[in-house]
Amino acid sequence: MSSHQLPTATHITRLSGVCGLAARHDALDRNPVRDTGSIATSTKKAPTALTADEARTLLANLDADDEARKYDVPDLVAFMLATGCRIGEAAAVTWDVLDLDAGTVEIRSTIVRVKGQGLVRKSTKTASGARTLLLPPWCVERLRRRAPRAGTPGGGPGREAPVFPAPLGNWRDPSNTQADLRTAFSTAGFGQITSHVLRKTTATMLDHAGLSARAIADQLGHANPSLTQDAYLGRQVASTGAAMALEALRPTVPAPGEQGAGA
Repeated sequence: MSSHQLPTATHITRLSGVCGLAARHDALDRNPVRDTGSIATSTKKAPTALTADEARTLLANLDADDEARKYDVPDLVAFMLATGCRIGEAAAVTWDVLDLDAGTVEIRSTIVRVKGQGLVRKSTKTASGARTLLLPPWCVERLRRRAPRAGTPGGGPGREAPVFPAPLGNWRDPSNTQADLRTAFSTAGFGQITSHVLRKTTATMLDHAGLSARAIADQLGHANPSLTQDAYLGRQVASTGAAMALEALRPTVPAPGEQGAGA
């Protein structure tokens, strides 16, 4: 047992047996292990997640921040909350995998940095990572407003362009994006959170809405909770319950450009 490991029940039982034998042969006056209490182990911290009110406040504050908009943070954060996607997965989304009429997005790829090649769009690592998600209506509305700005409202060459490109175009670097998010979160009054909290928030929202562990795993692209389910259940479009549950994150303050959009 290394110096960094806590003794297990097996270790304690064996040590108690040795000390008990020593006590019976008068090598020890008593069995010290038997007299000790159980070793307390630290409990795992509960996953950190935002409440629906906090998530809405975060989005509203990001929308109001000129610097956050300059680095295209608000829409990216909104998409991550609406889907539970990882940064690399969100950065890999192109306009051709979005169906705004159906309100779906196909998650098939992720952006990674490869030594000697730079940023590369690669397929998701596992079959469970490839999934089609239904988007909550408020997220579809944001993406519809974004499409004309990207020059891709009706198809054409831009269909294969990233939905959330780097400020200078092309693929967005997940590492640089982490830094952009940290700065934006701090300015928005949420300096204590990381990008992973967005993913945990999505999962928590779905859990509170009563979705099954399987449905939540499908939404997040996890292989678990069950080998049987992974091996025998086909995974098509994720449950409509996910999009309905995530509608609770609809911002109470209209995003820039939303006012008068329907006029």
